[in-house]
Amino acid sequence: MDNGFQAMENEIDAIVAPIDAVRQNNGKQKIRVLIADDHPIVRDGLRRLLELEDDIEVLAEAGDGREALEKIQELEPDVVLLDLRMPNVDGLTALQTLQHSTHRARVIVLTASEDKNEFVQAMKLGCSGIVLKQTAPELIVKSIRKVQAGEIWLDSHTTAAVMRQFAQPGEFQSGSGAMSKGRERSPLSQREREIVALVAQGYKNKEMAEKMFISEQTVKNHLHNIFDKLGVSDRLELALYAIHKGLHLQAER
Repeated sequence: MDNGFQAMENEIDAIVAPIDAVRQNNGKQKIRVLIADDHPIVRDGLRRLLELEDDIEVLAEAGDGREALEKIQELEPDVVLLDLRMPNVDGLTALQTLQHSTHRARVIVLTASEDKNEFVQAMKLGCSGIVLKQTAPELIVKSIRKVQAGEIWLDSHTTAAVMRQFAQPGEFQSGSGAMSKGRERSPLSQREREIVALVAQGYKNKEMAEKMFISEQTVKNHLHNIFDKLGVSDRLELALYAIHKGLHLQAER
């Protein structure tokens, strides 16, 4: 009888264990990350860092841009940590290639460079964030989570650098790095502020329309008015403006 009960318990455990595993992971699907950097020691350090996080899985590593593109296509990661300066295909060229592909990965540029022009070019090519290699480890982890959630990630250093590149003469106050109060030609309405927040969080027009229960054409009309009021020329400038002003947090409240 004891052997019979033991066998039954084993069968029950075999059924229950996978169910418990599913329950534990329910709603907490891991963020699948690809690390692309030409320095093995950097890749190893990042892998060790990310493997400490329960919600992040390192899918693979790539030692140059060509290998990164191949693995993005093959593995379809959620987030790519992409070094800018790699052999064969550099990071900016890889970004440009990804811009014309059907991949859905969000790219965080991970770089030791402090070249403001590279930051701007990377943002224009569609990266979702920029992280300097000297950044604190916990911020690298945080950037992955934020970008996966649809936000744009720029730390205070890179935000200031990119904003200055986009700024028009006189738009920043000398020495303060703050935008002049005169940029807004007229106040934004509450609905316009909501749209600005969603743009900064990475939402597309169709997604915003569904979220706000309005038509996509209405979203376009609002964006046209917002561009005119703020004096910005595209969504990237608008997103950077929103981050600078803290407007990107409003949609979460």
